[in-house]
Amino acid sequence: MAKINLLPWRQEYRAQKQKEFQQVAVLVVMAAGFSLFLWMKTVDGQIANQNERNQILQTEINTLNKQVREIKELKKRRQELIDRMRVIQELQGNRPLAVRYFDEMVRAAPEGLWLTSLARKGNAVQIAGVAESNNRVSSFMRNLDQSDWYENPNLTGVTARPEFGEQASAFQMTVNVSGRKKDEEQADAGN
Repeated sequence: MAKINLLPWRQEYRAQKQKEFQQVAVLVVMAAGFSLFLWMKTVDGQIANQNERNQILQTEINTLNKQVREIKELKKRRQELIDRMRVIQELQGNRPLAVRYFDEMVRAAPEGLWLTSLARKGNAVQIAGVAESNNRVSSFMRNLDQSDWYENPNLTGVTARPEFGEQASAFQMTVNVSGRKKDEEQADAGN
């Protein structure tokens, strides 16, 4: 029987297979490295793209925040202007009242009664004057009470002043201003 040595053939076959395995392993490592490189480039590109989008969004947010601040400032200015207009309208509306108060005061004062001082504090008017008689003071108070512009006259003091006449007296009183005619109040209440 002849002896055949298969060992070198097997060793060659094994060496060839090992070489093929190493070549495949190198190819796999190279493919994995290339895939890793492509994946990293893709991820870096996506991160750069997202950062760019974030920057655009941040720019838009800053622009909108600036516009919101401007809108708030405009609303504040608008409210200030509305408040100023309201004050001006109130002043314009109240402007003729002083004339009406003085006119009504003159109409309410009977003959023989002189006013020496008028002082207004809030809605109360303090009146001082001299009358020929106490009847004139009473008549003045009735006229003020019936007036459309005054209400609640209150006599605070009366002193005799004979130098102005036998029955003359100085008086002090307070009266409240009603602010507008009673007819206007009733018309407002009817609406």
